Amino acid sequence: MDRRAVVLLSGGLDSSTTLAIARSEGYECYALSFDYGQRHRRELEAARRVAEALNVRDHRIVRLDIAQFGGSALTADIEVPKGRELEEIGRGIPPTYVPARNTIFLAHALAWAEVIDAFDIFIGANCIDYSGYPDCRPEYLRAFEYMANLATKAAVEGRGRFHIRAPMLTLSKEDIVRRALELGVDLSLTWSCYDPTPEGLACGQCDSCILRRSGFEAAGVEDPIRYAKREAV
Repeated sequence: MDRRAVVLLSGGLDSSTTLAIARSEGYECYALSFDYGQRHRRELEAARRVAEALNVRDHRIVRLDIAQFGGSALTADIEVPKGRELEEIGRGIPPTYVPARNTIFLAHALAWAEVIDAFDIFIGANCIDYSGYPDCRPEYLRAFEYMANLATKAAVEGRGRFHIRAPMLTLSKEDIVRRALELGVDLSLTWSCYDPTPEGLACGQCDSCILRRSGFEAAGVEDPIRYAKREAV
């Protein structure tokens, strides 16, 4: 049987590079994205394009309504932070944190993985250039992996052991950009902005835009997406 993997795919730089890495390692990839009530659904268009370009076996978009709980600038009427310095990003947990999001996403990935006998689940979590999210830390991912092997029939019956793979975890944004280019990822297909303009441009000022732009600038590469503002990072 071919080696199979479920890959969480948001359409952003990190998850798209993660998908490319999984493919480069010989996995047959099943991509999983979520329409969870986020304000920036533009990312779902990006996820579809990336999944098609990277020739995944199957791409599912699961509809959830996390927005009914609120509590995040990505799902409720809470202002998205703009114009923060790089040093500020990662200091504390910002309002763009979506409560329990990665736990919810990984649980769905685990369910699909168990059904298709895919014992590797890839996630684009990063704990270096990130926005302070607690569910992107290595200790969280280790804990989820431990739980996955306690809570599934496949693991208990010995069919396999689940592994949570996070190849972006300790890479800087510069390193991620370089790795994506090495793997031939078309970065014009990806999307990172938390708060796009009505015209569909990246705002250039939210934390995600700032981190993305800093990575491209450090790598000496032009970011192919269009921004409303392109002030120096």
